Amino acid sequence: MGNRTTVSTFVLRGFSSLPDLQDLLFVLVFFSHVTILAANVSVMVAIKLSHNLHTPMYFFLSGLSFSETCTTMVTLPRMLVDLLSDSKTISLPECATQMFFFFGLGGNNCFIMAAMSYDRYTAIHSPLHYPILMTHRICLQLMMASSVTGIVVSFCIVLIVFNLSFCDASTIQHFFCDIAPVVSLACDYTFFQKTILLAFTAFVLVGSFILIMISYVFIVSTVVKMPSAKTCSSQLTVVCIHYGFAGFVYLRPKDSDSFSEDMLMAVTYTVLTPLLNPIVYSLRNKEMQIALRKVLDNVCRFFSQMAVRRSRHCEITLSN
Repeated sequence: MGNRTTVSTFVLRGFSSLPDLQDLLFVLVFFSHVTILAANVSVMVAIKLSHNLHTPMYFFLSGLSFSETCTTMVTLPRMLVDLLSDSKTISLPECATQMFFFFGLGGNNCFIMAAMSYDRYTAIHSPLHYPILMTHRICLQLMMASSVTGIVVSFCIVLIVFNLSFCDASTIQHFFCDIAPVVSLACDYTFFQKTILLAFTAFVLVGSFILIMISYVFIVSTVVKMPSAKTCSSQLTVVCIHYGFAGFVYLRPKDSDSFSEDMLMAVTYTVLTPLLNPIVYSLRNKEMQIALRKVLDNVCRFFSQMAVRRSRHCEITLSN
């Protein structure tokens, strides 16, 4: 180490190079975050309350909505705080925790989408055996396998990254603790560690993407004009956007000049994909539209009843 000082805190540079756009970015990200939360929670509530949606496909969709919601909670609140704050420091344990949850939930999202594609393949290719092949127990096992895989891979990534020595430089060229901007600050980052990290990210992205594509190859070879085809095309739209941006960021060669591009791409898969997921499935699915209307009607009825009760309470209070 010589005369170098070990770093214990980092500074998230984020969008500091765009000081005139900080307020605008805050407004855009804030309303996007609120919309993501409202849309995904609406999907989960609609699936929970509608008995006709208690099927494997909607079970996975509910799990994906929950996971996407948690993913945005890992990065966007911190990003909103940093957009309005002069101090953008983050401690080493906080950075490690953020990275762990982000990649754990991200890996979970990828393998849930793979499970969803397998579910659609099973429903189209073997409709008579579908109730046997996709029981509630099997769905739970697939969901648990997705979560465990994401957690294990994320733990290994964090273990490798934060066993490195961070010296001198402490500014992360990103708005959250992503792998490449963090390891670029290490003074003992070797080719072997770089290869291992690339293998882990490729396992999640390429591995789950191959599983999804295999399922869709069999689906297309079986049938293209069925009611399930709309659902499949909806999922394929989300998959292409999610894997397109994520693959561009994590699987291409890195240098310090690419961090700005990666940060802009990260905005798309941390904001756009969680927002696109419930919108695509809702707009192209009549059953989901009906369920969401029922939820909205119940919410409006609840608030109207609360308003009536409050007005009656005020009348009684004034009369007394």
